[in-house]
Amino acid sequence: MEKFTTLEGVAAPLKIINVDTDMIIPKQYLKTIKRTGLGKGLFSEQRYKDDGSENPDFVLNQTAYRNAKVLVAGDNFGCGSSREHAPWALLDFGIRCVISTSFGDIFYNNCFKNGILPIRVTQEDLDKLFDDAERGANATLTIDLANQEIRGPDGGKVKFEIDPFRKHCLMNGLDDIGLTMEKKSSIDDYEAKLKKERAWA
Repeated sequence: MEKFTTLEGVAAPLKIINVDTDMIIPKQYLKTIKRTGLGKGLFSEQRYKDDGSENPDFVLNQTAYRNAKVLVAGDNFGCGSSREHAPWALLDFGIRCVISTSFGDIFYNNCFKNGILPIRVTQEDLDKLFDDAERGANATLTIDLANQEIRGPDGGKVKFEIDPFRKHCLMNGLDDIGLTMEKKSSIDDYEAKLKKERAWA
């Protein structure tokens, strides 16, 4: 998993509440277990018209936000079903941070496991970040995980809280497998000891 230390990029405003995982990545994209190639399906029912052409009104189709790395979203983002394809699609599109006042629990946990930083902020701070994000190409935010702060284009700062263990995992690029591999020497020692004790097995 790629390390997350400091992220600087354009933030796209998505002023919709209760965005569920089916909206993030519709069911027809769930046939694959690959984590790549899902970016095209991200918000596909909003991004594309029935004839397959782009919907120019949707934020991620607007020139300024096509390469967004941060998503500033309404309350209760990622609610609904538990599909892990939702963070996979965000990541494949290029989004590494989602900011909202609250998240669906399973989506929130899946983000950390896939190298995405979900940040909870107050409604007051979210409103400020929406203002920043609505500046188009100038909507650049800096996410500093070490110092737990979001810096806006005018130098404004928003502090955020994060579980220390999850922060450690993101900053060191550790998913569940990576965490297990950190204990490799202990696992090897245990297996060697077991082999001696149970030579008959």
